Amino acid sequence: MYTRPTTRQSFGGGGLSGPIPRDLLFIAGAMLLSVTLGAFESTRLIPYLLTITPLVWQRGFLWQLATYPFVNTTGPSFWFIITLILLFLWGRDVFSGLGRRHFWRMLLFAGIGGGILAVLTDLTLSLSGWEAPNRFVMMQQGWTLMAILLAAWARAHRGATVLFMFILPIEAGYYVALELLGAFLGLLVTKDVPGFVGMCTCIGLGWFYVDRSGRIGLRRKDFREYRLRLERWWIQQKLNRAKKKRGFRVIPGEKGVRKGPWVN
Repeated sequence: MYTRPTTRQSFGGGGLSGPIPRDLLFIAGAMLLSVTLGAFESTRLIPYLLTITPLVWQRGFLWQLATYPFVNTTGPSFWFIITLILLFLWGRDVFSGLGRRHFWRMLLFAGIGGGILAVLTDLTLSLSGWEAPNRFVMMQQGWTLMAILLAAWARAHRGATVLFMFILPIEAGYYVALELLGAFLGLLVTKDVPGFVGMCTCIGLGWFYVDRSGRIGLRRKDFREYRLRLERWWIQQKLNRAKKKRGFRVIPGEKGVRKGPWVN
């Protein structure tokens, strides 16, 4: 499904040169509008009603589950510019690889799924008598959208080597681990448990959507595929341990038998 060709080495994303899809311009415009409205006291309520809050389960504001990834409630800041750069840097590659229909489907699937789990976590904590401070703050500043796009890009290019901060070469697949680490550090700073759960879910669903080529449901052959992957991983671990044993050499089966003790 991901039709954009991948490379073994890259600086990351699709770059900032060339035309930008209108869909990304629409998202950037929506985020800029929310920042503008949030900068004035008289209109600050509008973006607040569109971002994710406890009002989802307290008052039934269900539309917030679909609108919050595209809303920024903090007002003008330097980080908003960084968000736009990341949107064009990673978003264009994901949009080109998935196409318009799957691009929006992935954003809604991951965003709504993560939002639902975050709201359920907040509801559970509230019923237990503990209210998390700074609820949903980790999901309110546009970082959820960036996390989904980066997770999708990392899955599609997980074999490519990306220069992290243009210096350190890291395989694209490990960027998801960096995202989860960043989310954990955000949890330590904000104590936002619902936001942490929702952010991790969004990252996982973004990866899952590209990994499943847009198929959300699981079928019998899918379980068989995952079982075979697990068995292959387990066999590889056994071979790696066998390599370390004295007197054994592990050789590929298709290259024939060599002299001496071996494990095929």
